[in-house]
Amino acid sequence: MSLVIQSARIIDPSQGLDQVLDLKIEDGKIAALGENLDPQGSDILEAQGLILAPGLVDVHVHFRDPGFTQKEDLETGARAAARGGYTAVICMANTQPVINTVEDVKAFQARAQESPIRLYTVAALTKDLKGRELNDLEALAQTGIPAFSDDGFPLKDKGLFREALLRTKKLGLPISLHEEDPDLIDRPGFDSGPFARDLGIQGAPVESEVRMVERDCQLALETGGAIDIQHLSSGQAAKIIARYKEMSAPIVCEVTPHHFSLTREALKDHGSLAKMNPPLRSQVEKDLLLDHIARGTIDFIATDHAPHTMEEKNKPILEAPSGILGLETALSLAIKNLVKPGLIDYSRLIDLMSTKPARYFRLEGGTLKVGSPADLVLFDPEATWSYDHSLSKSQNSPFLGNLLPGKVFYTFCRGKLIFKE
Repeated sequence: MSLVIQSARIIDPSQGLDQVLDLKIEDGKIAALGENLDPQGSDILEAQGLILAPGLVDVHVHFRDPGFTQKEDLETGARAAARGGYTAVICMANTQPVINTVEDVKAFQARAQESPIRLYTVAALTKDLKGRELNDLEALAQTGIPAFSDDGFPLKDKGLFREALLRTKKLGLPISLHEEDPDLIDRPGFDSGPFARDLGIQGAPVESEVRMVERDCQLALETGGAIDIQHLSSGQAAKIIARYKEMSAPIVCEVTPHHFSLTREALKDHGSLAKMNPPLRSQVEKDLLLDHIARGTIDFIATDHAPHTMEEKNKPILEAPSGILGLETALSLAIKNLVKPGLIDYSRLIDLMSTKPARYFRLEGGTLKVGSPADLVLFDPEATWSYDHSLSKSQNSPFLGNLLPGKVFYTFCRGKLIFKE
């Protein structure tokens, strides 16, 4: 197949590129970039007014497969990802069975071969995510995993975590961390504040995140082991990360669209659809988080796409599980809350959502350089669209029914069209 995409605004941070150009795809790869490319013998896609960027890369999703496929599976998760402009995602290990062994990883990788997008999985850092015994990290590293993670379960044993960092440093792989100290939390999913008090609980205070982030940044500095701090929810924790980065600690961090778009007040309007771990925070904390995105403390935008059935989410709010969908709305929410207000530009946005995550986790994608795989997205930053229904198997999003900016029109992976509006 040969395709020439004409007159798109091509944004590629890997080349420092932001220019109206043509792009040619041949045999699944990017064959040429330039002005007025000869389209003879090729199909033509006219893209005037659209931004063409490397396909988005999400380093933190839950596709619930195997074990919880009533919520999501690899096929439906990939479908939602493609709609959102994503061409690669990293799945977390909290499946059933947990991704503990080489055999577990290989089974996932075999099924992932059928996916229209690039599917990766982390391996669990500890056996069954219980935080008591490290898995065979050396053997797991040989499978090509991008990272280790017990996501959802912070590692309380400081000595065990130190050992893990020393071993993963030798392997050249990061550990992705869920940073909430359970000793400070009576009910997860709620920030400490008026809403929590009305429910008769304390919830998960900012201090629960701050305490774990401080400890783990210090251990990363001491050992040289790389860590990725997931779904950062507070400006106070971001300030700690910025301080350790100044000391050259090997730390990166993620922020989700829901944490920079919503505050804890959303629980009043959306109930359990706005319940997640870590919880939505106060306006003050959200503003601080936005400031750290603008100043460059944050490395990746990752969705923590967490499908649940509506039966689960319709339970009383204290019983309902935490988590919301994220793949289809991430680009739009970033445009609305980061680009439109002038906190970052589109090049920085693509860096956060594609180039940097692909480079850090050594994944395919994140670039439009000639010869690279044709993983790309075309979207109209000015067009609006109505998020009326998710292509996920689940529908648990507080953004359903919203009119959002930034409409994805085409997503290509390996040169194949995998989504068309």
